[in-house]
Parts: sequence; structure tokens; C-alpha cells
Amino acid sequence: MPGFANARQLADAQDAGKYLFASFRKQATQTTGAGIWFDLSMSPGNPAPNYYIGSPNVFVPMRQSTDGGLRHGGNVNSLGSKKFLRKLMAMTPTAAATPLPMKLLDYIGFYGFIDESVLDEQFLDNTTPLPRHADGAGVQLMPVVVAGQTGGQPFTVNYTNQDGVAGRTTQSVVMGTQFVNGTVLHSMQAGATYPNSGPFLPLQRGDSGVRSVESVTVGGIGDVGLFALVLVKPIASLALRGIDAPTEIDYLTDMAALPEIADDAYLNLLALPNGTLSGAPIHGVIETTWS
Repeated sequence: MPGFANARQLADAQDAGKYLFASFRKQATQTTGAGIWFDLSMSPGNPAPNYYIGSPNVFVPMRQSTDGGLRHGGNVNSLGSKKFLRKLMAMTPTAAATPLPMKLLDYIGFYGFIDESVLDEQFLDNTTPLPRHADGAGVQLMPVVVAGQTGGQPFTVNYTNQDGVAGRTTQSVVMGTQFVNGTVLHSMQAGATYPNSGPFLPLQRGDSGVRSVESVTVGGIGDVGLFALVLVKPIASLALRGIDAPTEIDYLTDMAALPEIADDAYLNLLALPNGTLSGAPIHGVIETTWS
């Protein structure tokens, strides 16, 4: 078990107070689309919403200490420790939202206000380095709507992969027609002209992560919206199947593997609603522990 020699050592750490139990509550005000991924970090509640504010096309790092997100405790690496996700629980009383798959992500940072009306290659500023996961291992690209668009335009992203190889290009995907802020830009339900079920951009064949993004190119005739290109690292997943009981995962007993959480990580949630999330509260708790 990473970070602990055995379950007894983990229990001893928790008995010694090396854990944090924190609650969250998010409630979208946006009318989300069924079968379309939605970024709950942009919704009101606890933690406070994130709006991806920054200079256009410039990388902005995200941290718990400066931006908030789900609480998971202070930094422990300097103490020779590592932090892990022990439990994750969530529920909703709104039947229209379920079944509701969700992902817990480490939001590493973003390139803000990328203009969908610009058809020339847009070069991005990487003056500020990634605050975590600088090797790019497992880091994914998630484009999020921050100013509504019409949709239907193709786009690609030029990036450096997990091995430090530059000049890699994502597969071309098409912007969806769901225009509310917080929508994952290329996410479209089954049956759409260009269906895409995943929340992350498909990387070039053979790649598994991203260290930096060099440029974005929008094709077609362009559009009127803006989006943020967010670098994230997935940590955990769970699915709310109904409203009669919460969904809880204990990563010790259910998975026998505890996902690691980096120091000062900005954590938040991604959701795939069955119907609109507008007015649907999502309650939950996150429990972390450290060695």
C-alpha cells in the first residue's frame, strides 16, 4: 500500500490525528445538458465557485492555498509524508440528475479566455510553470466554456507530451452546441452529429499526459465564444445511481489502493448528469490521510 506498510500503520496514522474530514455542497445554477460533462468548480456552493479568471492565453496555476477548492489538509511533503484519499462520498436528492457519474480532479492550472473567433494559430504563454505534476504523467486537457458559443467548429491543440516531446497534436474534435458556462466544450451526447463521451481531449496516439500547451487552432468559420483550457489530473471516480442512498467509496477496503493527493492541490468535481443539474444540490464528504 503506497505510503503505508500495512493497514495497521494507516490506522495508527489516523489515530494520531493525521487525517482530515471535510464536507462539500455544490448546486449548479446553469441549465446543463443531459449526457454532457459539466465542470462543477464553476457552480456556487462550498467550495466557492471558480471562474477561470486570468490574462487571455496565459497559463495560470491553481492551488488550494490561493484558489480554494475541496479541502484536503495542509502540506505534508516537507515532513517526509505523503497524503492520500481515504474516502469519498456524495449524494443528491434530485432524481432528474441521476444516474450521475462524477470525477474528482486535481486542477493544475489553465489557459484563460481562448477566443473561438480567431482562426489563426493562437500561441499560449508558459512563463509560469506547472505547480504540480510537472512531468506531465497522467495530466489531461479539458476545455471548459466560459462565454457561450454556437458550436460546430473543429479545433486542435499543440502540446508537449509526458516524455518532453514537443509538437504533439490532439485529435481534431468539434465544439458542442451546449453553451452554458462550465460545459466541457467538446462533450456531446450519443446521437449528436459528432458524439464524444469523454471529458478530456484525445491526445496523439501513444501519449498519456501533457507537460505544457503551445497553441490552439480553431477551424471552420470560427465562433463567438471563449473557453479555458484546463490541465487536470484525475484522482478518483464515483457514480450516484439514485436518490435513496449516498454513494461512498472507501479506498482502503473497496479498492485496496489509496490515490495520492499532491501538496496544495486544487481539487474539484466534474459531473455527467442524466438531466439538468440546475437547482440540484450535490452533498458529500472527502476524507484524506497522510503517512
